[in-house]
Amino acid sequence: MLDQVAELIREVAHTIVLPRWKHLAEGEVSQKAPGDLVTVADQESEVALTKGLTALLPGSLVVGEESVAADPSVRDRLASEGAVWIVDPVDGTNNFAAGKTPFCVMVALVRDGEPQAAWILDVVGDHLTVAEAGSGAYRDGVRVKTRTDDPGAAALHGVIAAKYLPDDLRHQVRANAAGLGGFTAGKHCAGYEYPALATDEQQFAMFWRILPWDHVPGSLIVTEAGGTVRHLDSSPYRPTDRQRGLLVAPNDEIWETVHGTLFPDGPPVVPEG
Repeated sequence: MLDQVAELIREVAHTIVLPRWKHLAEGEVSQKAPGDLVTVADQESEVALTKGLTALLPGSLVVGEESVAADPSVRDRLASEGAVWIVDPVDGTNNFAAGKTPFCVMVALVRDGEPQAAWILDVVGDHLTVAEAGSGAYRDGVRVKTRTDDPGAAALHGVIAAKYLPDDLRHQVRANAAGLGGFTAGKHCAGYEYPALATDEQQFAMFWRILPWDHVPGSLIVTEAGGTVRHLDSSPYRPTDRQRGLLVAPNDEIWETVHGTLFPDGPPVVPEG
């Protein structure tokens, strides 16, 4: 099924998503919320992926970003027994709508609440990163493993996606991040950030808003590559979680180094989202 899903994702990406990149017509882009765009490519990609995935696995359910936007109760399917697909039809929609990269198509398969497989396709680069629980992570067919050392805080570079952080926490994190080697706001595309961490292009990523379609695929890829994905209170991340805040690193030691640098007085109090 890994190959069948990969073929479906590529077909949808190349026939629905890519042809509209830099060619969106007037009226084909709208806002779901201030600054949160949706395009006709997102909508049509999700419809096609939903049809194809449920055909591959009859009886399975789908939790897609756009279906949840239309009906938030769809997200509750993640707590269902059996097979549930998580679909991000265009990850990095704001980049896509602006005619920029990166943007991706992402899918994850969850069974009884546990991630089983994940696929992230970099649409323009045509790079596919895949993971299967217990079998490792692969990028374009080559196994990827995260680094196993900790070079120290000053040598670590990564992402702090601070857009949705509360103001007081944002100021705290940015001030303490001076103890790290460097950070950016990221590429506004989780489908880019997770594989970049798995391949050591960056050594940490911190997120605040953790919607399942943005983070379940990448979190499985990173953990299967040997990395660490935890909430800011050190608890493990699960697809059904609504708790905010997530820190991702190549291994436990780097996770502790970054966490201790950003939160020297202990983890922040984090409400559910």
